[in-house]
Amino acid sequence: MNQTLTLDRPTSEAEVIDIVNEARRARTPLAIEGGATRAGLGRPVRAPRKLSTAALTGITLYEPGEMVISARAGTPLAEIESVLAEKGQMLPFEPMDHRAIYGATGEPSIGAVAACNLSGPRRIQGGAARDHLLGLRLVNGRGEAVKSGGRVMKNVTGLDLVKVMCGSFGTLGILTEVTFKVLPRPRRTATLVIEGLEDAQAIACLSAALGSPYEVSGAAHLPACLSPVPQTLLRIEHFPESVDYRMRELEKLLASYGPMHRLDHDASLKIWREIGDVTPLAKPSDQSVWRISTAPTRAPLVMAAISAGLKGQWFYDWGGGLIWFATTAGGDCGAAIVRAAVQSGHATLIRAPQSVREDVPVFAPPAAPLMQLTRGIKDSFDPHRLFNPGRMYAGL
Repeated sequence: MNQTLTLDRPTSEAEVIDIVNEARRARTPLAIEGGATRAGLGRPVRAPRKLSTAALTGITLYEPGEMVISARAGTPLAEIESVLAEKGQMLPFEPMDHRAIYGATGEPSIGAVAACNLSGPRRIQGGAARDHLLGLRLVNGRGEAVKSGGRVMKNVTGLDLVKVMCGSFGTLGILTEVTFKVLPRPRRTATLVIEGLEDAQAIACLSAALGSPYEVSGAAHLPACLSPVPQTLLRIEHFPESVDYRMRELEKLLASYGPMHRLDHDASLKIWREIGDVTPLAKPSDQSVWRISTAPTRAPLVMAAISAGLKGQWFYDWGGGLIWFATTAGGDCGAAIVRAAVQSGHATLIRAPQSVREDVPVFAPPAAPLMQLTRGIKDSFDPHRLFNPGRMYAGL
């Protein structure tokens, strides 16, 4: 088991620099964490020292008129969302909360949202977290404070540091501050529920809705393995009059797919929160959980191939482009079968026992040229391999 001997909780960027420089001189690896809600995400990190950004808190800039917010990395996500809600605004990419599937009790932080590129059901319309990350501050493996980006979206030539850091899982640097673009919060949300569709029918239905002009912001399917009556879900948002009109037109467009009904605002918020947080697969907690990215049209074929060799439960988000699959936690957690079925997509092992995550690649192994590029970037930002060693790939 990984035994962390020392816990550092810096309260400023200057303290982060001091800790990194001390670790650099001693060649001591650091396990990096924020709110301690995603410890099971990625390969186990072997490090004698842990650095938590949980004490790096506070909103440093919020300009509602410019729709921009900046905060220190350890600021709780709930605090950010509360401040934005007071001004009728939101983080448009609907970041996932992993506490349900990990059984964690900490507070998710805004820095982890950037570090892990956390995006929920609205990604199909609003884009991913990295699409709204405008700027950041970080400390690299040389103990240097680095600032990248700003308060507006710009074209970038060469290496876009903001995009590189978003989704690097704390392996390249320690984020100390992030800046996000925000958007108005919808005044009303409604969901159209179509019942009884098999997977292939459901994906065709979701594709028809997403190809319509009615601005669907959520498209998911809960199949028979999760619900006695399969449910195909389509979300419409924003001004009440617009929601009513688009919902009526969507019902006309999809009338041939079968019986349907609507969920009101509160019920819609609840079910999309559950979908975004993968709550339907949270229990039993001793199962492994896979996150599979594929072309929506291939999703039913992928799941047919996987379910032919593995028992489990699953559901589709992003119109079928994202599949969440829960199965046995024994052996390799079905890695060979899952990755053989996915082929042109990506399969990430989100939840599994530590022993499995040590032996089975958690992230899909990249092709040799991409791995070479990944090593080069790691060496540039963290030449002494201090930060979260091995969390994404063994040896990095």
